[in-house]
Amino acid sequence: MHRRRLAVIASASVLALSAFAVAGSLPPAAAGSLPLAAAGSPPRAAGSAALAADSLPLAAGSPALAAADSLPLAARVNTAAGCSVSYAVSSQWPGGFGAAVTVTNLGDPITSWALTWSFTAGQTISQLWNGDVTQSGSAVTVRNAGWNGNVASGGTASFGFNGSWTGSNPVPASFSLNGVACTGGVVPSASPSVSTPPSPSPSVSTSPSPSVPVSPSPSVSVSPSQPSGDGPTKIMALGDSITGSPGCWRALLWQKLPAAEVDFVGTLPGQGCGFAYDGENEGHGGYLVTNVANQNLLPGWLSATDPDVVMMHFGTNDAWSNIPAATILAAYTKLVGQMRAANPYMKILVAQIIPLNPPTCADCGQRVVTLNAAIPAWAASLSTAASPITVVDQWTGFDTAVDTYDGVHPDDDGNAKIANRWYPAVAAAIS
Repeated sequence: MHRRRLAVIASASVLALSAFAVAGSLPPAAAGSLPLAAAGSPPRAAGSAALAADSLPLAAGSPALAAADSLPLAARVNTAAGCSVSYAVSSQWPGGFGAAVTVTNLGDPITSWALTWSFTAGQTISQLWNGDVTQSGSAVTVRNAGWNGNVASGGTASFGFNGSWTGSNPVPASFSLNGVACTGGVVPSASPSVSTPPSPSPSVSTSPSPSVPVSPSPSVSVSPSQPSGDGPTKIMALGDSITGSPGCWRALLWQKLPAAEVDFVGTLPGQGCGFAYDGENEGHGGYLVTNVANQNLLPGWLSATDPDVVMMHFGTNDAWSNIPAATILAAYTKLVGQMRAANPYMKILVAQIIPLNPPTCADCGQRVVTLNAAIPAWAASLSTAASPITVVDQWTGFDTAVDTYDGVHPDDDGNAKIANRWYPAVAAAIS
């Protein structure tokens, strides 16, 4: 009598992880580091691990073995898994930083996700949006929020966070999604038949992360004459994670506007909000408006998208970072100058930002009140007939207890309120 054993052999090669970082401030990620296992699973060693069914040898000709041998290969191969990660330090200041993370699912669709990594220099996360975070020592696990667990094959999920650092702030060396190392390729689950290796994934490309690069538009010139009004009005939504991660108030606003008359523009793609919409934007999670001004980031975005209208909800992270209102307004002023340099007839909509009530910042609410109180006079001092500045009150009537899910970021109710507040000013700007 012959014995047969079924063995499952899984191996994965850890490739170099590409990560985006603030130019000159971060070293490139190291290659070859061990991936972290998903929360609750034991860590896996580098190389390969084999699991053998030693406890249950099957006799030749037995029904169980015959059934296994009769299955077609497609039925015996489990779903493929793979991922790539873009980790970008969006802003950094002494002792603190903001980061934006986008994970691309290169395997089959998933209904929930957990991204794991390890910090190597003692960094800690203080605030995270668009997910739930746990951190134990250097080990970090971010799980999906209630609304962004479904990720199609080739789809993305994004979140952002603020954190603290001392000494250095290197990019994490490796990531794992649901226990699979994010190497930029697809790792098929092993077939029960070791004699027939899984067929290669068809033309899976390790495409760049969904952080869309800013490329200058071809031959964009600014005419000194007033625009003719032909074609749709290009609208840029400018801000932080409240605007872009996923910023579903933009989707609701787009539904209210005549689609043929508007074109939402930006260097960032839209994210899922349950229906198709024109989602391009400049909502950069974790960004401070003071850093955008100081680093002259806006001119590149303007050159790439050529908007006619900018609607700006910006300053939440600055208030959280205890940056004075006067400094925030000075950043606003610089951005307005850059907008008008790109388009002398730019229509500018500036929000009195929504309330801020994170559990870790008792003073944040008053900082926003102070900023909002100063915005109308600031706008009046800069508004011109050619390039008017319109103030949109997003603060009044917005309740963080019912309109946000974390005291900061809008929930469905909050998104509806934000869209409704923007609509009259945007409708007037495109008329």
